[in-house]
Amino acid sequence: MEPPRINKWIVTASVMIPTLIEILDTSVANVALGHIQGSLSAGQEEVTWVLTSYLVANAVVIPMSGWLARLMGRRRYLLASVALFTISSLLCGAATSLAEIIIFRVVQGIGGGGLQPMSQAILMETFPPHERGLAMAIFAMGAVLGPLLGPLLGGYLTDNYSWRWVFYINLPIGLIALAMIHRNIFDPPYQERGTKGERVDYMGLALLSVGLGALQIVLDKGQQEDWFSSDYILVLSVIAGACLVFLVFWELAHPNPVLDFRVFVDRSFAVGSFVMSLGFFSFFGSIVLLPIFLQNLMGYNAFLAGLVLGPSGAVTLFLLPVIGKLTQRVDARMLLGGGLIINAYAVYYMSGFNLEIDFTTAMMGRVIQGVGMPFFFVSLSLLTMAHLPREKMNNASAIYNLLRNLGGSFGVAFVTTLLARRAQYHQATLASHLSVFDPGLTIYMDQLKAGLAARLGTFADLDRMAKGVIYGELNRQSVALAFNDAFFIQTLFFLGLVGTLWIIRKPPIGRGGPPGAH
Repeated sequence: MEPPRINKWIVTASVMIPTLIEILDTSVANVALGHIQGSLSAGQEEVTWVLTSYLVANAVVIPMSGWLARLMGRRRYLLASVALFTISSLLCGAATSLAEIIIFRVVQGIGGGGLQPMSQAILMETFPPHERGLAMAIFAMGAVLGPLLGPLLGGYLTDNYSWRWVFYINLPIGLIALAMIHRNIFDPPYQERGTKGERVDYMGLALLSVGLGALQIVLDKGQQEDWFSSDYILVLSVIAGACLVFLVFWELAHPNPVLDFRVFVDRSFAVGSFVMSLGFFSFFGSIVLLPIFLQNLMGYNAFLAGLVLGPSGAVTLFLLPVIGKLTQRVDARMLLGGGLIINAYAVYYMSGFNLEIDFTTAMMGRVIQGVGMPFFFVSLSLLTMAHLPREKMNNASAIYNLLRNLGGSFGVAFVTTLLARRAQYHQATLASHLSVFDPGLTIYMDQLKAGLAARLGTFADLDRMAKGVIYGELNRQSVALAFNDAFFIQTLFFLGLVGTLWIIRKPPIGRGGPPGAH
């Protein structure tokens, strides 16, 4: 039976509301960790599992979402996901121990994992081919708003009410989302459905769950455990690698795979997924680096660091619908090329930061990046999905979102490790240039001791104190140089991706569309 025709903007609102709260929950609990730790009498190491458990469950479910939608029907799967997410949010808020909140966060991650890929697939199918760039712009607005609003909302609720309201706030929004999905979302006639007695790919489910779960833990905890010097990380890495490699071969041979890797036969999808993964590798790395630079080295508080990052979000939100409309008139490959170059310039600009930069200089780096991201995200999402038939969208969107998230996780792990290693290198290099025979150092030491004597008196150990000041400044400068290195390496990644543009097929422009897309 043909489903009823629903206005595309009502469908958009119906899928974007639950997607937004799911994205919010990846960051909203970050600022409440200290309060959760005190309330539930948890240790510093243990409480981070409130975040990690959600991310691990999310990472496992995202690639399964296409298979689950086929098994249950997309409408039922969306309703079940939102219901599970909402109920588990209530349980997280009511948790009385750390074990309880971690279990409920796992359930919340399972419920929320399918919302992003399903929303993206529904938007791609709801909008006609020539408006799919606009659809991806709308989807990206939710992806941008979530990380911006998450810390602000979490901080406000925690400071003014309780950390429990970080989770309780999902209840009314979840109920609204359930009502809207029930009323406005229907399975299309071309939707692939599982048949009665169909062989379930239990091995694929097991390999996927264990492999991605182990990989996410490795990426989250690797730097903290000093990577492969830790037996714990080494064992998890071997498990993750073995499971994921075997998964690919198993799924290609299975008649009803959890993940259908045959979608990579489409050249544009294969290249686009690679570009998205490596692009988010670089983008998420820089998102993590700048606030750390401002707060740890420049002395900014959380509010001031937020002010530096805020304008870029406003610029991105303004440009997203503009770029979405522009894809209807301009070859999206040109827009993607522009986005890669702008992003490369943004991180190159940040690679020149020093410890004397002012607020405006710091803000401009992110503003330039805020200009580049809409060009990158919207045009790449359109290019990647442009030539896929609608019945393949659920599976393709699940794989695409998985690779995007993994790219971001690898990027964060890479830059935090690089930062630690390069800081050690620069510290050793700078220290080798300090000598008691250097007249400049001698003069500076005398000035420091004179200043300290004026404040503390001549009975203090002025020589030791002056050396401590110099050592502290040496560390600050070493870390600042390490940040420069990390930003510069990200520049090279962005520039390297420009060469992939001509491998991707030209997308539909105007009112035409590729075969099979209608």
